[in-house]
Amino acid sequence: MGSVADVVTGRTRRAVASVHRFTSAAALRTGDFTKATGRRIRRATSAEGAGESGLAKLIELHAVNSAGDMMITVALASTIFFSVPTHEARGRVALYLLITMAPFVLLAPVIGPMLDRIPSGRRAAMAVSLLVRAGLAWMMTGAIAGASLQIYPLALGVLVASKAYGVVRSVVVPRLRPPQLPLVKANSRVSLAGLLATGLAGAVGALLHLIGPDWPLRAALIVYIVGAGLAFSLPHQVDLDKGEERALLHSHDPSAEAGAGPGPEEVAEPGDEVSAEKKHKVGLRSVGPGVVLALGAEGTLRCLFGFLTFFLAFLVREHPLAGLPATVSLGLVAAALGIGNTLGTVMGAWLRTRRPETIVTLMLALALVASLAGAVFYGAFTVVMLAFVSGLTQCLGKVGLDALIQRDVPETVRTSAFARSETLMQLTWVLGGGLGIVLPLVGEVGMITASVLVGVSFVWALRTRATLGPRNTSPAPDVA
Repeated sequence: MGSVADVVTGRTRRAVASVHRFTSAAALRTGDFTKATGRRIRRATSAEGAGESGLAKLIELHAVNSAGDMMITVALASTIFFSVPTHEARGRVALYLLITMAPFVLLAPVIGPMLDRIPSGRRAAMAVSLLVRAGLAWMMTGAIAGASLQIYPLALGVLVASKAYGVVRSVVVPRLRPPQLPLVKANSRVSLAGLLATGLAGAVGALLHLIGPDWPLRAALIVYIVGAGLAFSLPHQVDLDKGEERALLHSHDPSAEAGAGPGPEEVAEPGDEVSAEKKHKVGLRSVGPGVVLALGAEGTLRCLFGFLTFFLAFLVREHPLAGLPATVSLGLVAAALGIGNTLGTVMGAWLRTRRPETIVTLMLALALVASLAGAVFYGAFTVVMLAFVSGLTQCLGKVGLDALIQRDVPETVRTSAFARSETLMQLTWVLGGGLGIVLPLVGEVGMITASVLVGVSFVWALRTRATLGPRNTSPAPDVA
């Protein structure tokens, strides 16, 4: 009897030892894989001088920021959109956009000037934005289960803090860009990291939601705290403001009031005896119609993207595409928007834009063709294709806008110009989303609305291009 027990004990010990060796080997391999993956990510983010300049740290920060925002989105979508019937969900999302849009009307002219006044606190501003969202995520964990109205002001606070971060980030990129990396490519690399992190965080957030609706919010809390630490690790030159001025959306000529100094279309040269207060402040509209063209075109494309995001989300819930289940239809539309967005960001990272005006005009033309196809040949294929084209064109349109600001806006006001353009783009997205909420859920009506929206902008863009002078139409140096 004892021998049998010894045999069993021996086999048990050998089994335990085998399991221990297996788990140890698996842990070792997992650790090696994680380290190798980390090294590959670090090499990718640090390429072309980004590691030395500090841009790699901003790329990592933006990835963490995007992951946290996606966790919040997953939690809100389950409460505001999926958990209630379509008519009630439309009301909830409309309320969400309404309380979001009103503050953005004020934030558009406020965030940029505020950043101009605190240029030496950009790292702190980004960290505060992340910590504020961490606190709001913790507060939302109690409101998410009951889906009470308290969730709307909390969600508003998260969105405002997120957009404030986005504006600061657009200002910081030119400060950390290595000399050999064009500004457009640097922006595209940061955006691509955010998109990849968003996709990963979306999958993790969906798994956490299976545990409980508040678990994605708990994860977001941790992610935001990590991001705040990364914000303070950015290089000190982020907070330097030497040589910067404020960019306005109009021409302002203080010399006209003083009766002396440079004229309304001139900028005082360094040698001119004009005080700093009397120097002409260059505005986005005073540098030529090229920037105005890009602002209008990209604003339209962002508006279209926001419109399709919300309109198609509700449309396919009520009227699935081609007889497919509603969840499959929604997945197709979401995938098309996301893939187009990702592909546009990837293309923007290597695209060589000698004529940015041509890029933004072509993006409008492509969006118009896709919209007309959806209106005339309405069906699953044309709807999914329009969603894909919308994501692609709004990303490449941003490449053209960045290139024109880089080319036509003087360096002394370029960072401020990026802040204002980003704020304007965020506002147009919200306006497009609001339009998608109020329209009746008729596919042809939505496609015709999209066609009219893009068509009017395309005609305006053609007229604006006709006014571009030789300076704007001549080949410019490569900026991407």
